[in-house]
Amino acid sequence: MMRAWILPVLLVLSGAAVAAGMFFDGSPGTAAAVLPAFLALAGMNSPLIFPRSISAQEAQRRSAVDGRPVVYWRPGCKYCIRLRLRLGRSARRLHWVDIWRDPAGAAAVRAANDGNETVPTVVVAGRPHTNPDHAWVRDQLTC
Repeated sequence: MMRAWILPVLLVLSGAAVAAGMFFDGSPGTAAAVLPAFLALAGMNSPLIFPRSISAQEAQRRSAVDGRPVVYWRPGCKYCIRLRLRLGRSARRLHWVDIWRDPAGAAAVRAANDGNETVPTVVVAGRPHTNPDHAWVRDQLTC
């Protein structure tokens, strides 16, 4: 879990340092614009925007019971962030697997994508779908 927080923390610290330097160099307006940009980047890369990740094995087990899709993702992936944000509250109904934290999840993604760790990869009823449209993923929750 610690690894997922490294990038957001570095972005916040870097943004604070850059903004402080600009402020003390006499550019408070620029500093006021730069800091929120760094904070937004940190937020987008934060594990807080994603539901709690579980292991690939647990996600597959749960999916077999409730029929909900499994989403393989990784922190910092802009396509994963886009999918998560567009799904809104319904994202919490999916089973999320962070492939950087789960080697079995990474292996499942490589098996589905010709050896590449392309995410998001959404598995529905045992069939993988790479970078699917959010509306399609949401529709899979109602089936």
